[in-house]
Amino acid sequence: MTWTSTMSSGYSSLEEDSEEYFFTARTSFFKKPPAKAKPDRDVEKEREPQKILTKEEIKQKIEVYNSTVTDRLKMTLNSNEVYTGFIKVQMDLRRPITIRPMTTQGSHPYNNNNEIAFYMPKDTTNTLHISSSNTVKEVIEALLKKFMVADNPAKFALFKRSRKEEQVHMSKLLDAEHPLYLRLLAGPSSDTLGFVLREHETGEVLWEAFSLPELQNFLRILAKEEDDQFQHLKRRYGNYRTKLEEALRATGKPG
Repeated sequence: MTWTSTMSSGYSSLEEDSEEYFFTARTSFFKKPPAKAKPDRDVEKEREPQKILTKEEIKQKIEVYNSTVTDRLKMTLNSNEVYTGFIKVQMDLRRPITIRPMTTQGSHPYNNNNEIAFYMPKDTTNTLHISSSNTVKEVIEALLKKFMVADNPAKFALFKRSRKEEQVHMSKLLDAEHPLYLRLLAGPSSDTLGFVLREHETGEVLWEAFSLPELQNFLRILAKEEDDQFQHLKRRYGNYRTKLEEALRATGKPG
């Protein structure tokens, strides 16, 4: 499995790793109201079991798929009936992720030494080259490994997003599902099917799931945000006071 990182406004070569960008927190990592989307009804009932396709059926679907691809991200059928291709995953993470510096890459995956909390830039999109045998769980692990994320993969989930009658539908994929199979059935259009990585929790933040260094990083982020907001308010009301004083001086002058 290979992968590359791109922003949603552009695309970088699949043959070499692109540079990743991380920004420090600018907004609170507490839970925000979700975007308006039509909730799926009976998601589990709507999810059909994966059909076992014959080699001929796979070949036909891949030919149709490749004929409609516009970004050269085509699929390839191998002699063992396993096919390879590309999926794009939007990183929709609302809380900071813990990054493991390159100098500690060889250490234990959950070693907390020198780890730093960052917010993933909004609308970051990753393009992964995977096979039909790769599962959702493996895709999540590959994404986290690409960004050197030290957080436990169990904290994250992969969602599929579709658009029906101007409504956006989101549903969580099971760990054992195969994203490339879903991509093949849906075709290359991101409106028909898109993949989104999100935090696994859908309710309140489970602080006990985070390590002590992670929580300490969150506190430092909150302190910086609090100071930034305080300085912003001081400038805002300082400007307001200046304008009021100017207005008072102007009205006090004889006409």
